[in-house]
Amino acid sequence: MENNKNQSKQVNMSILPGRGPGHGPGSFMKEKVKVKDSKGTLKRLWPYIAKQKFKLVFIVILVIATTLLGLLGPYLIAKAIDDYIVPKILKGLINVTLIMIGVQATSALLTWVQTYIMAEVSQLVVRDLRKDLFSNLQTLSLRYFDEKSNGEIMSRLTNDIENINSTLSQSITQLISSILSVVAVTIMMLLLSWQLAFVSMLTIPLIFIMTKGIAKYTRDKFRQQQMNLGSLNGMIEETLTAQRVVKVYCKEEETIKNFKKINEKLREASVKAQIFSGFMGPSMNLINNLSFAIIAGVGGYMAVEGLVSVGIIAAFLNYSKQFGRPLNQIANLYNTIQSAIAGAERVFETMDEKPDFIDKKNALELKEVKGNIEFKNVDFGYNKNVKVLKNANFTAKQGDTIALVGPTGAGKTTIINLLTRFYDIDSGEILIDKVNIKDIKKNSLRSKLGIVLQDTYLFSESVKENIRYGRLNATNEEVEKAAKLANAHHFITHLPQGYDTKLSEEGSNLSQGQRQLLAIARAILADPSILILDEATSSVDTRTEVHIQQAMLNLMKDRTSFVIAHRLSTIKEADMILVINNGEIIEKGTHESLIDNKGFYYKLYNSQFRKTAS
Repeated sequence: MENNKNQSKQVNMSILPGRGPGHGPGSFMKEKVKVKDSKGTLKRLWPYIAKQKFKLVFIVILVIATTLLGLLGPYLIAKAIDDYIVPKILKGLINVTLIMIGVQATSALLTWVQTYIMAEVSQLVVRDLRKDLFSNLQTLSLRYFDEKSNGEIMSRLTNDIENINSTLSQSITQLISSILSVVAVTIMMLLLSWQLAFVSMLTIPLIFIMTKGIAKYTRDKFRQQQMNLGSLNGMIEETLTAQRVVKVYCKEEETIKNFKKINEKLREASVKAQIFSGFMGPSMNLINNLSFAIIAGVGGYMAVEGLVSVGIIAAFLNYSKQFGRPLNQIANLYNTIQSAIAGAERVFETMDEKPDFIDKKNALELKEVKGNIEFKNVDFGYNKNVKVLKNANFTAKQGDTIALVGPTGAGKTTIINLLTRFYDIDSGEILIDKVNIKDIKKNSLRSKLGIVLQDTYLFSESVKENIRYGRLNATNEEVEKAAKLANAHHFITHLPQGYDTKLSEEGSNLSQGQRQLLAIARAILADPSILILDEATSSVDTRTEVHIQQAMLNLMKDRTSFVIAHRLSTIKEADMILVINNGEIIEKGTHESLIDNKGFYYKLYNSQFRKTAS
């Protein structure tokens, strides 16, 4: 198999979900960081929020109600001081106090209701976002998964989406409430005393200057934080998946060092993001306290001069706090929203990814496939500047077994990748029953293909459901029949719950040979017209190898088969052998004819295959 990149990240197929044959071009790819504007991101996010417009309208009504109730507090305090405390009217003071208690209780209840509804709205929004993001990932070509780590993709599906969720559920109502409070409090202050209101407004320019200055840096810092978090997730996911390799090569120390390095980058980015955002709160508190002191001094002077009452001064001081608090909240929310926008940018960046190729409008639906396959002058490169396959030409007839042999990295897996349209060719044609595969719907094409690889993927489901993945509407009897043909029935019946035994992640509670037999059973159940096999059995015992070989023969019967060959018996029985080296088919023919030619295959046979003759 070509070792360009681990194939565990390839897209689903009907026979072998989650993995494609061979390896990809990851080393050629680099992620490009695209910086998008906040307005554009919010504009794209709005349609998801607007789907909940009726709930949002109700939330706004509740926010308006709680804002108005909040304005009553200082007004009632002023009334209590001027009308009841100064004149010493106890009964009136008790009535005002009871009204204030009722106002606060009602405000708390309405706040709880709006929080509850907003939490539901945010969950519905992120549900739709997550669904669209995941759906788009399923449409992308393998090239995208080659250049992105699993952890990076997972970070966008989890961390970035959750960032949006927390901001929507906690910050949107606060933002609306804060804006309404600023407007309402301003009106109330102007009604009470336009002079004191003017004094209160003096600090507003300071607030906007400071907010603009700090916000200039926060967005980029939060974006860097999210990117580093994605890198860390990717490293963790990769390391956990490759634990056996890490331990076999005693690389624990190096892995820890690598983790510390990436973790330190995340720490540095997070510290910078939090430091810049952390300036906002203390700065706003300083300005608010300054405003409070100025109002107290000017108001006290006006009260001494008899221009305003003591009650109005008390109310104004409360309003000044209510005026400063929402401005402070808006400034702090700006940082939170910037963090969410940074996450949303990454989500939409992934949504904007398009597959390398899409079905033509008049693409054909394959109904019956005989299995005649032809490669005509096919050129292909994972990178435009490096050709991996050059001028490939061969014909496979219905029912033929084609063996692909050659050194590692020669181009064997690339032929399979092109036949399955995991990648599209640069030039030439690939025909199935004389129809260009570019004229066939991808899903229709792949539904006629069966793939069984050495590295088999199994789901954390029952044995029965893993086999049934080949054809989801298959009956239990059909599943069992496929298992018998794959020589898997015997070991399955000896599992704790037989066919209902649940497998652990990637089927790790089964042996390598057992996993491969289940993959073969899955392929048999799918009944494909064309087979692609990596028949390597070097990691299984002799008895299991015999079972796998027999199961493969059952699977290959009357089907056109492409086999990346590792055994002499497979090569000898092949109808045609394609000898590939440096991306070119340098020889083709039967085993006997190629041996007689005494060319590249002859040398390869003597150095690699002859020892497996026994």
